[in-house]
Amino acid sequence: MSRLPIRVRLTALFALATMVVLVGAGLFVYVRLRADLDEGVDANLHTRAEAIVANAHGVRVPSAGAGGGQPEESFSEVLGPGGRVLDATPGLRAQVLTPAEVRRAAAGPLMLERRLPGIEGSTRVLARPPPGGSAASVVVVGQSLDDRNVALSGLVTSFAVGGVLAIALMSALGYAVATAGLAPVEAMRRRAAEVSLSNDDERLPLPAAHDEVRRLGETLNDMLDRLRRSFERERQFVADASHELRTPVAVVKTELEGALRTGDYGPHVREALVAAIDECDHLAQMADDLLIIARAGEGELPIRREAVALGPLFEGVREHFVDRASQHGRAVRIEVPEGVEVRADALRLGQALGNLVDNALRYGAGDILLRARRSPAGVVLEVSDHGPGFAPDIAGRAFERFARGDGARTRGGTGLGMAIVRAVAEAHGGSAAIVAGDGATVALWLPQDAVPRPLPEARAAGA
Repeated sequence: MSRLPIRVRLTALFALATMVVLVGAGLFVYVRLRADLDEGVDANLHTRAEAIVANAHGVRVPSAGAGGGQPEESFSEVLGPGGRVLDATPGLRAQVLTPAEVRRAAAGPLMLERRLPGIEGSTRVLARPPPGGSAASVVVVGQSLDDRNVALSGLVTSFAVGGVLAIALMSALGYAVATAGLAPVEAMRRRAAEVSLSNDDERLPLPAAHDEVRRLGETLNDMLDRLRRSFERERQFVADASHELRTPVAVVKTELEGALRTGDYGPHVREALVAAIDECDHLAQMADDLLIIARAGEGELPIRREAVALGPLFEGVREHFVDRASQHGRAVRIEVPEGVEVRADALRLGQALGNLVDNALRYGAGDILLRARRSPAGVVLEVSDHGPGFAPDIAGRAFERFARGDGARTRGGTGLGMAIVRAVAEAHGGSAAIVAGDGATVALWLPQDAVPRPLPEARAAGA
């Protein structure tokens, strides 16, 4: 029950309450009607008994049978001493009273309800003594309760049918009332799905009534304002920190590269210098990534489109990493069809490809291949290596921010590189994906018209 939607639960409770009210009302009406019908039957029996007593003369009472009606519906009987029948309704075959009941009726009025052969349904019987001086000992009158039972049965049927219809109608009404009552909450939910922390003007809609729902909306709007202020402070801090990191890291890297070129060092110094330069590259890349993340905000990374020739773009990326790759005995190769262009932001695209090459150098093996190929309405850019590929613990969430596999945790990854790749691809109206196959291959699909489309021949990830 607790897992059902609130509307369904409210409707069920409304229907249950309606059913309880109907059952209570039905029981009250049934008991009251039965009492009224029994009272009417008893009054009729007393009237008939009075008429028989008033006409009783001597031992024989001819009017007793004549005034009694049909024996299957009602009957009359006059008993003498010892229970001997002095007069009775013609056709009455049943022994109405037992000897003990005759003695009790002779002492005072006796009301009974029983079933008798030849009488329809149960029968209500009144036995009473006549006034003094009469030859009779007991006057007995009875009436079938079949009509009463039919009326009560009709009442039960009416309540059963009407109750079901009433519960169905009230359930529909309850669902409509619950829907109307929850409409402000649903409106807030729909707006909350569209609210972003970067837009200060967006608020949850508030109902006109000053009720609990409005107070909830006001509280959520206050919380949204606090989150926006916190988000803005965090984003500004990340932007400032990443911007301030770039200059000292660049200076340190320049000094280290200068020391490496002099060759004036011991046999173990070169290895230390190479490692330090790698870390400088990593710090510079992380500063750039943090700056992009800060500017991306809610995924809306600003870009400047222009015609970009992929050959020179790939060559620039290769030149940036060629020394680092050669120091590890690896190479960066390029496969680009001649004349392939794409309308994109060259700086952002270079950052995305640089992140992929950096990942391949850190976690892959063998040569790294940068490849471009045409696809319907766009271009696919791929970065591949011959490493073990993406581990199962990271493949499904590789494009999430700060997503890091076990290998990345042990080798100092930040988990931002792949998130930057997806942010750049989506800012161009494209997508990023991990391509199934040997080694590790990540592909970017970029459209010519900036309309997001699924990546051809690739398994989408991180969407």
